[in-house]
Amino acid sequence: MITFLEVPLFSRRRFLKAGSFAAGVGTVLPGLAGASAGDQQLPPSIAALKSVRSEAKPIILDERSQRQEKARQLMRENNLSAILLAEGTSLNYFTGIRWWGGERLFAMVLPAKGESFYVSPAFEEGRAREQIAQSPDGAHADVRIWQENESPYERVAQGLSDRGIAGGTLGIEETMKFVFSNNLKKAAASATFTSATPATAGCRMVKSAHEIELMRLASKVTLAAYQATYRALKIGMTHHDVADLVEAAHRQLGFEGDALVLLGEFSAFPHGSVTPQVIREGTIILIDGGCRAEGYSSDITRTFVIGKASDKMKQVFEIVHRAQSSALAAAKPGVEAASVDAAARKVITDAGYGPDYKYFTHRLGHGMGMDGHEWPYLVRGNPTKLQPQMTFSDEPGIYIRGEFGIRLEDDMHITENGAELFTPQCPSLEEPFGIA
Repeated sequence: MITFLEVPLFSRRRFLKAGSFAAGVGTVLPGLAGASAGDQQLPPSIAALKSVRSEAKPIILDERSQRQEKARQLMRENNLSAILLAEGTSLNYFTGIRWWGGERLFAMVLPAKGESFYVSPAFEEGRAREQIAQSPDGAHADVRIWQENESPYERVAQGLSDRGIAGGTLGIEETMKFVFSNNLKKAAASATFTSATPATAGCRMVKSAHEIELMRLASKVTLAAYQATYRALKIGMTHHDVADLVEAAHRQLGFEGDALVLLGEFSAFPHGSVTPQVIREGTIILIDGGCRAEGYSSDITRTFVIGKASDKMKQVFEIVHRAQSSALAAAKPGVEAASVDAAARKVITDAGYGPDYKYFTHRLGHGMGMDGHEWPYLVRGNPTKLQPQMTFSDEPGIYIRGEFGIRLEDDMHITENGAELFTPQCPSLEEPFGIA
């Protein structure tokens, strides 16, 4: 529900946790924070988990080359002469380069025809060439360096001129900083600048079989971490304690993962609260989190109670469960993204929790991949037609302020004939992982 920009695992979940600690209200289970695999202080259900890290097969060079060729095809179809990528997920997707650089421009220019080129700070040349050598461009890539007193934007402009596209139409990747794009426009004044999204999202939103495999693994890991955490919960734990357990369980499984944890009335805040929260018998516990397998995300939410749920909680859970199932049934190749949101929203509205966004306060879902939130989105007004191998969250919810909220979220991919969830749906509030 946020942006297309990749956010490291210091996400909104950790942001809220850090905010609470800054206010002096958080606690940590003794010996658990930072616990390593095999730590004897881990609860038995988490200590029993085994690493499945070896199941995550990395993206290989040929796959990145194929991605670049597809991007070139999309550039030609959309009248783009080249796309410009700075640090971020799209650069990583096409090249494997993981870059951070702050205010200094490091960029790749990928033309629709001809060889790409890179612009790098001179003092970063070693780091740049080390990574570029592992990309499809290899050890002999065209790397143009700039000193601290020189303009990187002039290097880009010269490169465009050398490629014969100084007057072409250039696509800027949507997460590029304004200071970079604005100065590029000044330095390459003969060019026309537009969005690179038709090429970047055009590639990224339809996944390969390998990408689907990695996302399925990430979902499997997160669900296993949740189940182990659920078996370790006790009355009196804080929401931070639960989040620590989720992180420890992911580590035990071989991955870094985290979760937003909301308790009781604060489960009606879809993205959390900084208010201290404690597990009590019969109150809602909502866990929303995930991990990455070779860069590919999971995003799963489970809502449950320790003890006995009220009749109203059970009724709301059943409505949300039906809404999730309705969205799954509606998702298939050729339908508009908006129609999947509408299918879930109709179930919730017809059950008395409408109209519109009154209780189901957010869109149904977001695209997923290397970013936890990326194109396309399952939201009203989006005419994008679904295609096989697109991946989404399916996450309807009902949020009743002052009482509780219930969200169920699993990740799904579009198949040739319909859609499939990567994980089994949550069966009930009192047995969220089935009968043990």
